[in-house]
This record gives sequence, C-alpha cells and structure tokens, in this order.
Amino acid sequence: MLEPGVEALGFELVGIEFVRAGKHSILRVFIDHENGITVDDCADVSHQVSAILDVEDPISTEYNLEVSSPGMDRPLFKEKHYIESVGEVVQIRLSMPMDDRRNFKGKVLACENGIVSIEVDGQQFQLAVANIEKGNVVPTFD
Repeated sequence: MLEPGVEALGFELVGIEFVRAGKHSILRVFIDHENGITVDDCADVSHQVSAILDVEDPISTEYNLEVSSPGMDRPLFKEKHYIESVGEVVQIRLSMPMDDRRNFKGKVLACENGIVSIEVDGQQFQLAVANIEKGNVVPTFD
C-alpha cells in the first residue's frame, strides 16, 4: 500500500518495520535513492506516508512514524537486498531454528532462488529468505 506513494516521489521503499515499544509503537519506513537521502527527502516521504495511512488506517494502535535511510547497518528485507550484500558481513535471525540455532553472523557468499549462502566461522549455511525474520548488514570500519 505504501510502495506506490513512495515510488511516486522517486524513492525506493527498502522496507518497513513495526516495533512495539510499550504503549506506543514505532512504524519505521526505510527509503533509498541512488543519490542518497536527505532530511528533506525523509520529511516529504513522511508526509506522503502519513496521508496514505490516514486514509487506509491499517494500524489500530497508537504509533510514531519514522522515515529514514537504511544507514550503515542497512536492514535486509528482500532477496534483492541479500544479492546486493554478497561479500558483506550480515547478521541474520531466523523465524524458525535451523540446526538448533536462529542467529547467524557471517559473510554472504551468494543468494539465488530464495536461498542465502552464508559463511559463519568457516562453516557454510543455506538459509531460506522466507525463514529470515530479521537481517542487516554489519558495518565494517577498515
């Protein structure tokens, strides 16, 4: 519902997170553009998203809307994001455990057909994108 409105402004909707924080929740909208994101861009998208949410009213609880760029620890929502992260270190949490573990931190080797190949401490794992609850790039400072 939000993607067409964000794209109409010339931005990519990277992803959306809804975080419950006590009585108030946070709706985080991550946007990107090939030329980067400014504070004014975030404000423009925030106004657009607010207007859409006011009409559609999909969230019944109180929440704060946050619009930002993905940042250095860029969240990974779609298969496309894992493909773009090949060679980078990422942190992944699975919805359902695999080999008795849910958390993986390692280098993305490949991503094809909905499967992320990741190397963790010299061991390779094949993780289904559909089973990833949360993923993000781990910033490195070389």
